[in-house]
Amino acid sequence: MRRTAVKDFYRIQKERTAKSRGLYAVLLLFYVVAIGAIILSLNLAVGLILARSRSFSAPYVAGVLVLAFVFAALLAAFQFADARRNGAAFILKRLSAKLPQILDRYHRRLADVVEEMRIAAGLETLKAYVIPDHAVNSMALVEADGTPVIAMTEGLLAEFTRDELAAAAAHEAAHITRGDTIYLTLICSLADFFERLSDRLGFGKDGQGPENPAFSAIFIRLLTRFIGREREILADAAAVEFCRDPVGLARALYKAHLRNSFVGDFAQTYAPLFIVSPRSRQEGEEASGGWTGTHPPLMTRIRLLAEMANLKASDIIRQVWESRMGRELAKEIEPAGEDKPVRVRPSSRRSMFKGRPNECPRCEIPLAAELYEGVSVRICRKCGGKLVDQEAMNRILTREEVGFTPELRKKAEEFRQRFWRNPIKTLKLTDRLLPAMTCPACGYPLKPRPYNYQYFVPVEKCLSCNKIWFDTDELEVLQILVEEAKGE
Repeated sequence: MRRTAVKDFYRIQKERTAKSRGLYAVLLLFYVVAIGAIILSLNLAVGLILARSRSFSAPYVAGVLVLAFVFAALLAAFQFADARRNGAAFILKRLSAKLPQILDRYHRRLADVVEEMRIAAGLETLKAYVIPDHAVNSMALVEADGTPVIAMTEGLLAEFTRDELAAAAAHEAAHITRGDTIYLTLICSLADFFERLSDRLGFGKDGQGPENPAFSAIFIRLLTRFIGREREILADAAAVEFCRDPVGLARALYKAHLRNSFVGDFAQTYAPLFIVSPRSRQEGEEASGGWTGTHPPLMTRIRLLAEMANLKASDIIRQVWESRMGRELAKEIEPAGEDKPVRVRPSSRRSMFKGRPNECPRCEIPLAAELYEGVSVRICRKCGGKLVDQEAMNRILTREEVGFTPELRKKAEEFRQRFWRNPIKTLKLTDRLLPAMTCPACGYPLKPRPYNYQYFVPVEKCLSCNKIWFDTDELEVLQILVEEAKGE
């Protein structure tokens, strides 16, 4: 008896690419019907305007169909080729996804886990991307050159333990090896055209709302029904073969469900790509398993994974909440600085950069390199000031590794009351009393600015090298305000 050869990803990729002609046929049929209907409608409208009856004879209708087919073939071919060539890159660009920064502890852990899954799945290459979003979710794509990609949000990296991160990566690797990702990348790329069209025409709520969804969302949901929502259950089972941890994957799914929201402003179009459907918790789609859902019911997936470990779904949920409580207790408490207002300045200091970089702009002592929330920052050991790259701020504000004392929380509340009454006027009056400061990294003058127009925490920004200087407790106050806003 001959043994059936095991298919690898690259063989599956070739087969799925050939079968994707079926998607082209569906797209072609749609355009033939749409263009034909438009031509017939225009012909009828012209007849009404000119008060002439229009004859829809068989030769005329046949000519319309031929013309519609020609235009439809050209349009569908162009859209299909563009989706295959630029689809994954366009999706990653819209998500603002970037390659992980190895100096960041959380990003380095992601790179290590993705490499482990690459080996477990037998893939030659597997790239990791980080999506700068607070939501907890992940996705897999296949780029134009055939390179598979796993992208995870900053919220997921901050929320998941290492075993949960490995389980989520295994789930995405399973989609890749099973060939689901090739189809889904193509389908979601094709839907971009309809999304932009519906936005231009003003359909739905910002083109997406659940009550009147954009045509792009309807388009991909209908097409994903042919693939089947069971693909997620099969990927869960295949992921367990890679990571050997059904409990870790079940916990990951439940955590993603708890911190579930739109990733960007277009998540419904790309919903089939994610490990958990965005906004499923708010809309109830995934929980109910309605026909419009792109994923199976969440509790069905958790129950099947729990049974692999002889557990119940309730055991998984209890583990998640117990781990959250333990995580709160294990936070490293960040002590408050001296008992003084956040924005107090010393009376004098150097006003110009004098060839001695990496010095605290307050205390004029060397700054020390440390990890804060897994991000490399420069810290003054005397006053507690911090120099942070602006692009790293989203990561710091997403993560909750550091805890805060009651004194810091009281200072944050006092800050909120004082500055939110009239923040712009208060900042301008305060800035007049402040001595000039220079950036410890490049020597360019620091400019006093609010962190952003949502959180008016006053900081010093370097417009040259895009760094931010936080004085004593300012970064901690900002983190507390952001964490409190998340809970509202």
